[in-house]
Amino acid sequence: MGEITVTKETGTTKGRYVIARDGEEAELTFSIVSPVLVIADHTGVPDSFRGTGAGRALFEALVKDARENGFKVMPLCPFVNALRRKHPETADVFSV
Repeated sequence: MGEITVTKETGTTKGRYVIARDGEEAELTFSIVSPVLVIADHTGVPDSFRGTGAGRALFEALVKDARENGFKVMPLCPFVNALRRKHPETADVFSV
């Protein structure tokens, strides 16, 4: 897959981190509870992206964004929650 580019789309109450390739998208969606708390809702990665690191890249974009912008993440998404548990170095951004 080469270089993975994650973009962020944000509305007033919801947003997502997206990786687009060949007409398909992998995404990690979130809900904005307040300026200091977001809920990671869902991660969706098409079969064609599997094994490329796309899901991990979305998770890393979320963690980086939280650190840079001072918000905490409630990991309701099972994928995000599993990576959070696997990577204790990210604990500073999670509200659990």
